[in-house]
Amino acid sequence: MALQEADGLHVTFGPDGHETVFTRTWLAGYATAEADRRSEEAKRMWSARDFLAGPPVTHWQAYTSAEGVRLRCLRELLSTGFMLLRGVPAVPGALADVVASFGYIRETNYGRVFDVRAEAAPAGLARTSLPAGPHTDDPFRNPVPTLRALHCLASATDGGESGLLDGFRAAAQLRAENPQAFDCLSRTPVTFGYADASSQLRATMPMIGRNQAGLIREIRYDSKSMEPLRPRSGASPAAAAEDMHEFYAAYRTFAAILLRPSATLRFTLGPGDCMVIDNTRILQSSTGTSAAGRHLQSCYADIDGVESTVAVLARNCGRKAG
Repeated sequence: MALQEADGLHVTFGPDGHETVFTRTWLAGYATAEADRRSEEAKRMWSARDFLAGPPVTHWQAYTSAEGVRLRCLRELLSTGFMLLRGVPAVPGALADVVASFGYIRETNYGRVFDVRAEAAPAGLARTSLPAGPHTDDPFRNPVPTLRALHCLASATDGGESGLLDGFRAAAQLRAENPQAFDCLSRTPVTFGYADASSQLRATMPMIGRNQAGLIREIRYDSKSMEPLRPRSGASPAAAAEDMHEFYAAYRTFAAILLRPSATLRFTLGPGDCMVIDNTRILQSSTGTSAAGRHLQSCYADIDGVESTVAVLARNCGRKAG
């Protein structure tokens, strides 16, 4: 039984008759729907023009020695989709310390921390010296890793430039310029796949994921692992052909937006640089290199760890300020 009183809501629970009061202040805190923290409404959209001086950089020592600095960096990671740390010890395995500052490594078939450098028999494009176009990592996993971290141990003497692109902004541009293409890519299931000697992975999701309110929440984009479009169940040959034409036209339109020069923030990682990106939003790319020597280490983690760490740091910093 519930009774509305001046000081709040008095509730008697059955069958034991336990009574409690929910104050008006407490109830008011739940009266407004909370924004979806993973969707476009909670993000700062950007293009390369917003970082004319290059990506913001924080030194590892400052990041680890001051909770306020770490809080600022992690909030930026949640807002812009990436953060760049400088001065992380350029030794194998140091990446694990970076991830431990905000969460936990998500181990995959690649291992906990894995090398990214040219190999004689590469299992993927990342392990070659070839250029890589804009893509999100491992869309063939379900759930997809929500964070990717890359730590530079040695840089190439020629090429090897990194690129980051705001996929939410690109999808919003597609929605504004071609609503039909946006609708197609957000409702058409796309299968991504990966296989090697010990693994076979597949996941089927739209390229542009939306929440219940229709807001952009996830991007899955990787031409290397995308499989041919499959017809809808029960679709006639004519309907399947029409669906395919619509999808690939929309895909091409989106790809053209992603390839606009103003979209990608380009920079070079030097030894000790470490970038962490939101893999549900940020598309990575890299230029090729004709020289050997570039050596990165990478791993995956999950963004809920960052959200948790931000909440705890904000609480701690608030107590200290008080």
